[in-house]
Order: sequence, then C-alpha cells, then structure tokens
Amino acid sequence: MSAKIVDVRGLEILDSRGKPTVEAVVVLDDGSRARAAAPGGTSAGKHEALELRDGDARRYGGDGTLHAVRNIRDMIAPALIGCDALDQQRIDRAMIELDGTPNKSKLGANAMTAVSLAAARAAARSLGHPLFRYLGGAGANRLPAPMLNILNGGRHASNNVDFQEFMIQPLGAATFAEALRIGTEIYHALAKVLEKRKALAGVGHEGGFAPNLQSNEEALQLMSDAVSRAGYGLGREVFFCLDPAATELYDPKKQKYHLFKSDPERWMSSDDLIELWEQWSRKYPIRSIEDGLAEDDWDGWTRLTAALGDRCQIVGDDLFVTNQERLCTGLTRKAANSILIKINQIGTLTETLDTVQLARRSGWTAVMSHRSGETEDTSIADLSVATGVGQIKTGAPCRTDRVAKYNQLLRIEAMLGDAATYGPPSS
Repeated sequence: MSAKIVDVRGLEILDSRGKPTVEAVVVLDDGSRARAAAPGGTSAGKHEALELRDGDARRYGGDGTLHAVRNIRDMIAPALIGCDALDQQRIDRAMIELDGTPNKSKLGANAMTAVSLAAARAAARSLGHPLFRYLGGAGANRLPAPMLNILNGGRHASNNVDFQEFMIQPLGAATFAEALRIGTEIYHALAKVLEKRKALAGVGHEGGFAPNLQSNEEALQLMSDAVSRAGYGLGREVFFCLDPAATELYDPKKQKYHLFKSDPERWMSSDDLIELWEQWSRKYPIRSIEDGLAEDDWDGWTRLTAALGDRCQIVGDDLFVTNQERLCTGLTRKAANSILIKINQIGTLTETLDTVQLARRSGWTAVMSHRSGETEDTSIADLSVATGVGQIKTGAPCRTDRVAKYNQLLRIEAMLGDAATYGPPSS
C-alpha cells in the first residue's frame, strides 16, 4: 500500500503560554488528512535543535513563526509532495537533507516537528489505525506511569522556588486510569494544604501550583502532607520525582549554581548539589531526578550517577536533548541512566524513535515528555504507548493543554482493554 502526499501546509498558532508556534497539515491522495503542532520550551537547552522565530519585535515581541510557516510552504512542501506517507524515514530524511544544518536552523525544528508528526498522523489515518498502533505495531500496549508536576518553580513560575518541577508518580497503581485518579486526588489535596497555610497561589506553565515557600525543601514537605491527606502511602503507592532544571541556575564563569530566587547569596558547587540530592533522597521517596546538574557538567553528572544511580533514575534532558550523539557520550561516561524524550528537541519523529531505541538497547529507561508551551496536540500520549517507555511527563491535571494528553491515554487504555499493561517495563 501507499498513500502519496499531495499537500503540506503550515499555520502560525498559539501555544499554552500565548506564544506562537507552528501547526502543519498533511493531505494524502486518498483524502486522508491530519494536523499536528510543535510544542515550545521555556527552559530550552542550548544543544537543542533550533526553534525558528521571526525576530520581528513588532509581532509577538519577536516570537512570531511566520518564517517557519513559509519554510513549510516554499521548501518542505515541494520536497514532500509525491512521497509515500507510509515511509516515515524517507519523509524525515528528505527534510533533514533539505535543512542541511546540524541544528535544524535553516527550516526550523518547529516546522520540521509539525510536518513530521502530521505526516505520521495522516498515514495512520489512511490505514485506519490509531497513531500508537501505527507507530508501535501490534505489541504496543504499555500505558505510561505519569509524572504529575503538581508544584512549579524555576522559570516555569514567578514564585521564590528555585527548582522547576516537583512531581508525584503513582507507581503503585494497577492501571493508568487508577494512577491518574490518584494523582488528581493528591493535586486537589495539595490545594487544600496550601489553602490552609494561606499559601494557595496561581499555577505555573505546566499547571502545578506556584506558591512562595520558606525553602525549596518545603515543597516536598507540602507534597508529603497532600499524599497523606489524600489517603495514599508515600513510598508505597506514590513516589516523588524532581526536575530542578539546574542549567537555569548555572553560572559558567563561576562554575557554580546560584539559588537566586530563594537565597540570592547562596552559590553551590556540583558536589554541593549532589549532596543536596542525596540528603533529600534519604528523607523522601525520590525515584527520579532530571537535570540535577547543568547541561555541560559532564564530570558532575558522572559523579551524580555513581552516587545515586543504583537507587534513583538519573534523567538527562538538557544534557541529551533527544540527540543520539550526546546520548552516546552519556553512555560512555556513565553520566545518567535515563533520557527524557522531546520530539521538538531533535526535529523529526524518526530521529526521536531512534534515540529511544538506543537508550532502551543500552539498558536505560526513557521518559516521554511535553514542553512548557503546549497545544491540544496529543501526539506524545500515543508516542509513549508506541515506544513502550512506560513513563510520561505532561504536567498537572490542570489546563486543557495538559489534560488533553491524559484523556488520550485514558482512551487508549479503554481501547486496549484487558491487553493494556501499566508502568515502566522494569516495574
């Protein structure tokens, strides 16, 4: 079978932060069509593929994406029209070759991501398959354990908390639906805990509460109270996960980390941060630490993994940016034991899947992830099931851009019925 691409279109739309992003529509000769949108990141690593922006201060403060949209119309569409939509590798390879840069700076990773995902969606629709089945095959039946970001700090919130994400992961659940229910009940319990302490504030970019606190550690104390208030066992049914986003705190000149939000006088070395993560891991059931050090602090990452890697998932996000070359460096240096997966960090679906496969073959875990700037696009929900990674980050159970992914996973679990399994493969 084949389904030829007959049209590719781009459109500037808005993400959940009110910033422009790119949507693509791919049309096939059998009448099938599908759309997909690229997410955008606030704390983006410097090694990520380039998110092309217009730079025109008169439109959206320079964040417009009309240039990326024109690239879809003038460059990508002519290269892809006539291609077989069922040949995802050929589609993505054609865009990579057309771009010709190491960081997708000619076409823009936002343009390429949107087109790559839209093409896969159109192909799945042409065959009458859901996206997860089209990409993952008959054996794709593993629902991911959610990492729900229920308390926000760092660049994702305007509070005084230095570290970006404090998450809960209901690993003790039997199904995804049960895990989502547990996480949502804890989220609402946290609201009551914060209200009682007169600390209830707005939410950050990913839907988690964003209160001002007496210390960074108070976030974990409040979450512990919320888990207990909701009636669940901490360290039995529910575990904590952290994303400090340490790159945002790092000063390359001083080679130290600055806790500028909570304590402007406080600077920490790599070893100081490692010691802090060790202390917290002894006090709380922390299962995963993402970006506990900065994106180029390779020696520190190796020490962190040696210190905590036997009892904690050490996840590289800014460190690896879904890039196979950087992942290979991490494998060689034993820096981390897990990788975060964000398709727009690398720009195409094929490269994303190849990176997941390399990590899994190497004995590492992987976590499918959203960005701070999201849309109603639910592709990562399907991708988490297609790849079988067993873990997903897509924010708090708050805001439609986050909840849309959770609802899609509920639909997939219902579709799979008794064939569905839940959680990381090693759990």
